[in-house]
Amino acid sequence: MSIKIIKNRSDIGAGTRGSDMGVDAMEIAAINKSSDYFTKFDFEDVLTENESIYNKVNNSFAKRINSVLDQCTRLSNHVKVTLRQGNFPIVLSGDHSSALGTMSGVKGAYPNKRVGVVWIDAHADIHSPYTSPSGNIHGMPLAAALGDDNLDSQINEVSRETGDLWERMKNIEIPGAKVLADDVVYFGVRDTEKPEDEQIERLGIKNYTVSEVRFRGLELCVNEALERLSNCEVIYISFDVDSMDCDMISYGTGTPVPKGFDQYEIIEIINKIINTDKVACIEFVEVNPLLDLKGNKMAETAFEILEEITKSIES
Repeated sequence: MSIKIIKNRSDIGAGTRGSDMGVDAMEIAAINKSSDYFTKFDFEDVLTENESIYNKVNNSFAKRINSVLDQCTRLSNHVKVTLRQGNFPIVLSGDHSSALGTMSGVKGAYPNKRVGVVWIDAHADIHSPYTSPSGNIHGMPLAAALGDDNLDSQINEVSRETGDLWERMKNIEIPGAKVLADDVVYFGVRDTEKPEDEQIERLGIKNYTVSEVRFRGLELCVNEALERLSNCEVIYISFDVDSMDCDMISYGTGTPVPKGFDQYEIIEIINKIINTDKVACIEFVEVNPLLDLKGNKMAETAFEILEEITKSIES
């Protein structure tokens, strides 16, 4: 199996500009490290609509949803085709709304298989337009993939146009849910809103907090997570760099949160999951060099993780 890198420089699902430059920042980190990583593997660039950020006509509680829908649909096709060709897609994206496209592509390539999701993030990203306080779609990809709007916790009155576009987002690639709530595991989530907390509890999604992983032991927690996903034939890993401790690592991400993992814990978590031979796709998101107060530190750290986990994929 050959690795193919899919570069998705889109930041239109975020509330802050700059994550579209995350891929380039990681490439600069590689150059400064004298690494040939980005010349070693085939890659594809996904067409973007970043200019839509200047569109002042916003849909209620789902900003730029028409362009995010287009972006996720394009990315889904890239991922699906890459998998069907027998390659391993490493997706490098801007903001986390892209994960819906990636999960849809994985499900499109394996329509008859159960897809497990390991979500390594400070945020749950399980809002819908009906519950989101910000309307930023990078907080919604898991809700769309689960096909669950959490109407029990509704706080927003959504326009018909937004509702229609949201339904289309939930049905990218194949109709209906891409994953089951039983097949989702969180690592590091620590910054949520009340509707998300209610949804996580209702769906019974397990969150391995940083403190739990450190208290109970990383290996035990990852093994437990894999046991929860034991009925899944393929696994997708979504790694948001804000899962790491912003004070220890960097503030170079759109929504930094303290008290997170360090890069060595992230490498160990991801590698242990790769070792199951079930992982079909990995995605890195939310590196934002415009917000980095330490030069290019976040991208350098993300690239360090990327290099290490790629060794496990290749072995």
